[in-house]
Amino acid sequence: MSKPALLDGVRIIDMTSVVFGPYCTQMLSDMGADVVKVEPPRGDQFRIPGKPARTPLMGPGFFTINRGKRSVVLDLKKADDRDAMNRLLRSADVFIHNVREQAITRLGFGFEQVSTLKPDLIYVHCVGFGSGGPYSGLQAYDDVIQAASGLTSLMGRYHGDERPRYVPSTIADKVAGLYASQAVLAAVIHRLRTGEGQHVEVPMFEAFTQFLLQEHLWGHAFEPPAGEFGYFRQTDPNRQPFPTADGYISIVPYTDDVWLTMLELLDSLELTEDPRFSSPEQRRANMTLLYRRIGEKTPRHTTAEWLVMLRQAQIPAMPVVDFESVRDDPHLWATGLFQRRTHPTEGDYVEMPLPLRFSAAPRPTARPAPLLGEHTDEVLTEVLGKHDR
Repeated sequence: MSKPALLDGVRIIDMTSVVFGPYCTQMLSDMGADVVKVEPPRGDQFRIPGKPARTPLMGPGFFTINRGKRSVVLDLKKADDRDAMNRLLRSADVFIHNVREQAITRLGFGFEQVSTLKPDLIYVHCVGFGSGGPYSGLQAYDDVIQAASGLTSLMGRYHGDERPRYVPSTIADKVAGLYASQAVLAAVIHRLRTGEGQHVEVPMFEAFTQFLLQEHLWGHAFEPPAGEFGYFRQTDPNRQPFPTADGYISIVPYTDDVWLTMLELLDSLELTEDPRFSSPEQRRANMTLLYRRIGEKTPRHTTAEWLVMLRQAQIPAMPVVDFESVRDDPHLWATGLFQRRTHPTEGDYVEMPLPLRFSAAPRPTARPAPLLGEHTDEVLTEVLGKHDR
């Protein structure tokens, strides 16, 4: 008899859209939760593709981040659909949404309204900015959070071009999604222990800023500040991929003994006679010059040659690869991060399941990303006991 998935039996009503909330619920679905995605008649706005999809409203971004879920279409401006939503919530363990407070309350699904309906429900609100602050209630998108958190300033400050710039990734949305998944799991554990539901707020600005400043608060972690803002290893302009005879390589000589091995590989041990590099303390203080020396010497060999030498010396290193070629990485295929599957309407595709392994439970095979409203009748029949839609 096969073991159930870790979150088997946990039902999540998901009324989030785009990336923040859907990334959270996809991870929970990958662990076995039954995620019912409630969408308006026009669908999650992330369904709109950048390029034409094989099926309308099955854009690649939506397709990648919404596997494992069941799609139910409800127009919550209509009384019958609001009633159906109420019944869905009575059947659920978790309700998660990213609708602003005033709007969700007008629809009848604010926390106080829903907790009356089902007192032990876990109510998770994904917001841009935390309640109680001057930004509370403002709209937030990834670019806005990158700017407000200081990340756009950090990107250019140490490379000779101080113009602010975005990281080309929805990084704030995804980081906040990770925080949201942790919050849901913690609230589920709390309910198992106490039987108590609760309101959980997950603010993207605060979550991402906390994530970003774990190392970069640095000397400003003390009051008054005891040093500079920004972790020196990360902000060193010479700490970049190093050029080789045929490309670039990442080398991380993190500890002092590894630095000495690295200098030996570079035929540069004479540097240890220089007062600036004669002790671990001096080498640490002048690390940017050591990075510069690596960059001067690495073009003498190819990337492959360096990898052989560095791995024999047990110095962490990996080649710098083109973004598009990551999909061909043999390790990621061998470990199962990339898997080939076939969608009923969209054809063959590459799936990226949650890269965690639990010995107590199997990794469930996720259902493919749903068409808009694909499971409306199925889910409402389960909940309402009728099929008339």
